[in-house]
Amino acid sequence: MIKVLIADDEALVRSGFKMILEAQDDIEVVAEASDGQSAVELALEHAPDVVLMDIRMPGIDGLEATRRLIGSQKGVRVLILTTFDLDEYVYEAMRVGASGFLLKSAPATELAAAVRGVMSGDVLLSAPITRRLIEEFVRKAPPDRDGIDTLAPLTEREKEVLRLMARGLSNLEIARDLVVGESTVKTHVNRILAKLGLRDRVQAVVLAYESGFVAPGSSN
Repeated sequence: MIKVLIADDEALVRSGFKMILEAQDDIEVVAEASDGQSAVELALEHAPDVVLMDIRMPGIDGLEATRRLIGSQKGVRVLILTTFDLDEYVYEAMRVGASGFLLKSAPATELAAAVRGVMSGDVLLSAPITRRLIEEFVRKAPPDRDGIDTLAPLTEREKEVLRLMARGLSNLEIARDLVVGESTVKTHVNRILAKLGLRDRVQAVVLAYESGFVAPGSSN
């Protein structure tokens, strides 16, 4: 069972999300929060697997709440909720450890799929939109040369896998591209994250772009 905490300052949004999620056999909503502070406190109390975090809330916003959660709770996944995909706050949240984001206007069927997706970690959520978001903000700053140095421990095959991850490919799609088993790709991904000290593939993709290893608009 996947335990979920919903954090949004609108009660109707929380109740709508709760109704959708609790209709799933494998998902349980363990708590609801109306602001970032209570989201952090309730997460410590209930130890959810996934936190649905509204990015803009009164007091402590979703960005700061994400920072605190990532810093205090191992294993928790944060899924950012937003009304605007090209949002700098969403980008920063992913930089500090959020596992992806979901537009509030997304169909109800996407919500449960997104929760399962962040738990599996095998695919970049809303890959085209996520990639466009990262590229938008990477274009505003020069590549971080220190970032490219952090990729030095990776083998050539691991760099190849990272490049494909940055294109938004799932583990299965990477396996097909490289003509290897999906379990082999999972091993490569885990080694990439371990060597770079990253939580998940979202942070790996952000680093790939920010370091200049992958250029915005690149298809390879």
